[in-house]
Parts: sequence; C-alpha cells; structure tokens
Amino acid sequence: MTWKPDSWKSKRISQIPSYPDMEHLERVQKKIASYPPLVFIGEVDQLKKKLIRVSQGDAFLLHGGDCAESFSDLNTQTVQNNFRILLQMSVVLTFALKKYVVKLGRTAGQFAKPRSSQTETKGNVTLPSYRGDIINGYEFSEKIRQPNPKRMERAYFHSAATLNTLRALARGGFANLGQVQRWNLDFAEQNSRTKRYKHITERVQESLSFMKAMGIDDTKHSQLRGIEFYTSHEALLLPYEEALTKLDTHSESPHWYDCSAHYLWIGDRTRQLDSAHVEFARGICNPIGIKCSSSLTPDDLIKLIDVLNPKNEHGRLTLITRFGHQKIAEYLPPLIQKVSAEGRHVVWCCDPMHGNTHTASNGYKTRHFQDILDEAQQFLAIHKNEGTYAGGVHFEMTGSNVVECIGSDQAIEEEHLSRGFYQTLCDPRLNADQALELAFKLI
Repeated sequence: MTWKPDSWKSKRISQIPSYPDMEHLERVQKKIASYPPLVFIGEVDQLKKKLIRVSQGDAFLLHGGDCAESFSDLNTQTVQNNFRILLQMSVVLTFALKKYVVKLGRTAGQFAKPRSSQTETKGNVTLPSYRGDIINGYEFSEKIRQPNPKRMERAYFHSAATLNTLRALARGGFANLGQVQRWNLDFAEQNSRTKRYKHITERVQESLSFMKAMGIDDTKHSQLRGIEFYTSHEALLLPYEEALTKLDTHSESPHWYDCSAHYLWIGDRTRQLDSAHVEFARGICNPIGIKCSSSLTPDDLIKLIDVLNPKNEHGRLTLITRFGHQKIAEYLPPLIQKVSAEGRHVVWCCDPMHGNTHTASNGYKTRHFQDILDEAQQFLAIHKNEGTYAGGVHFEMTGSNVVECIGSDQAIEEEHLSRGFYQTLCDPRLNADQALELAFKLI
C-alpha cells in the first residue's frame, strides 16, 4: 500500500487551521512523535475483536461522552462521573439485551471540533472560530483565538492523565460488578428510573451471590472484577494524529496504528473520497467510524466503504448515522439496502444528537430529549424491518449535572438553559439523569 502517515498532505484539506508558524508546528510534531503512545496496539486489536462481535450481531456498542473536552475541566471527579454514567447505561443495556456491551468513550482526545465558519464576529471584531482546545482557546481575544501548535502537546498530556485515571477506574476495583450499587451519582434524583436501576443492581447482586454459592470464584473472572474501556475521538487535527501514528514492527507484515486513541471517526464535513481525512484513515489499522448524514448517497457510501475497508473485514468500519428524527425514515433504509445488497460488513450505530440540534428562543443551542429518543427508536425499528442488526448508539453526554438539552422527565424548558448550568463549549449534551433515562426508554 502506497501510504505513509503524511500521505494526507497530498489530498484536499479542510477543517485544519492555518498555523502562522509552520516550523513551530513541525517542532511540536516531532516532539509528540518521540513520546510514548497513548494507547497500545494490543488494546486496539482487542477492541476490533469486540467490534467483530457487534458486526455479527453478538454484542452492542455504547459510544458516548463529551462533545468537546476542555483543558480546564480535567479533574478526577469529572472523569469518574463520565465513566460512571457509561457503566450505569451499560448495565441497563446488558440486562435488557442479554448481550455484551462494548464501552467506548468520547474522551482522552476529543479536543478538536469542526466548524461551519472559519471566523466568528462579535460587534465589529472578527476572529478565528474556536476549534477546540487543541487548536485555540474559547476566550474571544485575538491572542487566544490564534492557532497555537503548543496546544497539541498540552492535549497529549491531558489525554495521558485522563487515560491513566480511566485505566485505574476500569481495572482498579471501581468497575467491579460487585460494586454496581455504588455507581449511583450523588446528585441523581430519586424517581421511578432510579428505582428501576436499583432493581437491576439487586438482581445483579443476587446472581453474583448465586455464583459464589455454587463455588464459582468471581476473583478468577476478569469480566466481573473490571471492564475493558476504550477511547475515541474525531480524527480531525491530522498533524496531531500523524505524530502519534506508530508502525507495528512485531507482526509479519508491519501495519500502522494511530496510537492517540483506540478508535477514530471521520466527521460528516470531512468524509469526501478525495479528502485528507479519508486518506489518513485508510492507512491505519484502528477501527474507524464514518458519520453518515442525509447528504451521503448509497453509491458514495459504498465507495467510501471500499476505500476504508477494502478487505471487507468485520469490525473495521462503523457507520454512525446522524439524520435527525424527521429525516431518518427517508434516508436510512436506502443506505441499509445498498450495503446489504453489496455484501459489505459494517457496524450500524445511531447518533441521534447531531441531526436534532436547534437554537432556542433565548439564543442557546439545544436539543430536545424526545427528538433524540425518537430518532434512536426509529433506528432500531428500521433495522428490524430491514432484517439487519442495529449495533449501537452514539451520544454526546456527560456525567455532570448540566442543563443543556430540554425535555425528558426532568421537564427542562428553554428558560432553564440560562440559569448557570449550561456549560458546554460547543454542542449541548445529555446530563447524567437524561442519559440513564434514555437507556431505559430505548429498551
């Protein structure tokens, strides 16, 4: 394969900032390239094996986390809360589906965001748009909004710290299934949903007690003592991704892996066949996601699949659909039918967030809980009707007690968005209670 980590530079480049000092960028890239990988090749291969199970209908993918991570929001409590809500959701889904749930976080690297406009204007001042902390700062000032390569190095160390915490939580006892009743968030209200969750945890505890009574030692079963948790982000800032791409020299035929995360996805704005992002993704062995909107035709989708998964491998490619609840019934079935007719192996995953964003009357960007639920339920129903497997869901969410999406049993209205709990730097997220409510209502 005539591919190198910098092959993307020969293709059409979009959503990557123009750095004022290219020599500075190259110095930072070389420095990051000398650092240890953030994730290891063996971990990436483990995830791929689990996604093979999803592709074959034997497991389910739960993919969720922040829309955009912030350097200022790195602390143990935030990481733990985000991890904990994914654990809670996975318990609910596992209990209902009777399938293994692959847990994949939008974390430890989700620092770059695509933008529809390169600039932002306030009053008479026009500055570069905020593109995520890895590129520039959120504060509306000329100095802070200037793309700065040093931020890539800061993103590396923030990701390393987050991964260190996540590994400790996943394997250090916090995620022990025997501790399932301790996963409740302190601020979660007591309602019918938390009562249902308590019922599930009690059933889990009963099952574990039965196993012990039968002489089955849970300390010998790694699945009970901890979990396998994987990280992901959009592979948007390609100079950073290139710097962390490593060659696996231990296999018979060496392969390249992007060791910035276990799983990378290509956004709706960068999935064109001749794009730099598709060129980069086709050469790495990580599992890859493609965001699919109403602008993607069935024929173009097949072309993309064949570029990114030429060997038609199970587990290599996830199609993350994002249509909006009003469009999914029109646009999803033709894609499913085309992929099925052509015999391509993919994981189908629903992102019911991005197609359902609107601006509230008070100017806040928001999403309605019912629209999110409606699109996810339609996704499941359409796959059932087509005889295909709905393999996963993809949510922008947080374990924090924010108020950014309206609706749900919390009865959040537009007026509540302006009361100080709207904290996102980009897109509105489900809060912990809404995310758990969604898990229950999906099933």
